Amino acid sequence: MSSEDFCCLETSRDITSNSLTPEDTEDMPMGQDAEICLLKSGELMIKLPLTVEEIANFGEGNRELFVRSSTYSLIPISVAEPGLTISWVFSSDPKSISFSVVFREAEDTPLDQCKVLIPTTRCNSHKENIQGQLKVRTPGIYMLIFDNTFSRFVSKKVFYHLTVDRPVIYDGSDFP
Repeated sequence: MSSEDFCCLETSRDITSNSLTPEDTEDMPMGQDAEICLLKSGELMIKLPLTVEEIANFGEGNRELFVRSSTYSLIPISVAEPGLTISWVFSSDPKSISFSVVFREAEDTPLDQCKVLIPTTRCNSHKENIQGQLKVRTPGIYMLIFDNTFSRFVSKKVFYHLTVDRPVIYDGSDFP
């Protein structure tokens, strides 16, 4: 896999997967099981399913997601059309949170067949906003995971904002 196929910037400010498809991850090492294990056996705090249309109507404000200590919260986004870009910005209070993105073809796809697009990354989101984006090349469910399982006592609030951008298709209509 070339660096063009997969670009994951894991700085404290930017987590981005650029044009990664589920097929691209098949050649990746098998060390990605932590996210799948979390989905299988971790304690889910909140599952907040969203559609592209719901995200398009988000408005400008932030939403709030609660993640109790030793649990994770999940935002599955159902996407029916390729070419969209899902973008996120989030912060947490009072301390850091871990974040990852996992792709699932359909609701009934076994978790063992899910693909990790952005591996779990501990984010200093209590100090600065974390932003990133994902270009959708395959329809399915893109699961944003906010993981607080590492914290035994401290629950977190995650303040997030999501956007979806459709590609601009130039039709040449401004030429005579």
